[in-house]
Amino acid sequence: MSLEGYLPIADHGLIGNHHTVALVGIDGTIDWYCCPRFDSPSLFGAILDKDKGGYFRIAPENEGAKCKQFYFPATNVLITRFLTPDGVGEVTDFMPVERPGELVGRQRLIRSVRVVRGQMAFNVEVEPRFDYGRRAHKVEVLKNGALFETPALTVALATRTPLERTRTGIRASLVLSGSDSASFTLEPVEEAMVPVPCSERLAEELMRETVQYWRAWLAQSNYRGRWREMVQRSALTLKLLTYKPTGAIVAAPTTSLPEQMGGPRNWDYRYTWIRDSAFSLHALLLLGFKDSAEQFMGWLTDRFQEMKEMEHGRLQIMYRVDGSSDLEEEELDHLEGYCGSRPVRIGNGAANQLQLDIYGELIDAIYVHNRYGGPIYYEA
Repeated sequence: MSLEGYLPIADHGLIGNHHTVALVGIDGTIDWYCCPRFDSPSLFGAILDKDKGGYFRIAPENEGAKCKQFYFPATNVLITRFLTPDGVGEVTDFMPVERPGELVGRQRLIRSVRVVRGQMAFNVEVEPRFDYGRRAHKVEVLKNGALFETPALTVALATRTPLERTRTGIRASLVLSGSDSASFTLEPVEEAMVPVPCSERLAEELMRETVQYWRAWLAQSNYRGRWREMVQRSALTLKLLTYKPTGAIVAAPTTSLPEQMGGPRNWDYRYTWIRDSAFSLHALLLLGFKDSAEQFMGWLTDRFQEMKEMEHGRLQIMYRVDGSSDLEEEELDHLEGYCGSRPVRIGNGAANQLQLDIYGELIDAIYVHNRYGGPIYYEA
């Protein structure tokens, strides 16, 4: 299968805020983002259809720019660097984690662009496609940004950069030198009003807080072996895949990326498998991350309680992040799939399969938690 129009899956970085994540391509394109949580319909889904999926791109005007991508050390703050003969530019992507005060209930995706050396022209394009591209939306350009509206969800883009409306989105052009920078903040809003754009000072403050948050969490690790950098990156990724309100861990943040290019085995993994979560719980506990394990044990205990009330009295192999069990599978025939890998699916019909091994893995996870985390209380 041809990769034309699609980045290799490996050429993406991951950012998130314990409610959802975004995939950021090495070319500066966000081509996967579900809002407001992991298993919500996609807002940007170009990884599943380059024409109909939607995207948010910040990239140099010079198409020959060389690209590289890396994380700010020991964090989930992502930096995409562009190198051209005229200069070096960077796009910094992150999602602030909830904190007491102004960010409670807010989910912001912040993209900051600056030039490290020389001068560089950037093009900005925001082309959302609500509900996997199934729902039409209205676009309104205002003084400090733009609104993208549907009856079910309204998303605001806040920026001081002048915007131009396209048929279904916005675009902008900017030329930055060594002393210049710009920021773009995307967030769902309840009222049709664009929030005040982040000043460069506030964007830097939020980035510092985000860096501090991830480093403080990582400091709990007790691993001191030779593979420290890789183990830490794996732990950070597991934490990114954790849904904060319940502690549930999704198997993956995406749906329908193919097991084999061009093949039909394309499944939705934005759910919590008992098996996968048991292994993840085991790993987090052994690394010293007891808080994450404790919260997930609470989520599991709720599933035990539900078993008593169910007619068949058994666990499902997977659940949604909020613990609900309805994962009805559906095929999205209007999307071509990653590099033509069809069908594109949402939901997962395997949820009701009988897989008895999950009880063994579950008991092992409970044993490890009882030994390395905290005691299991009587009801559990």
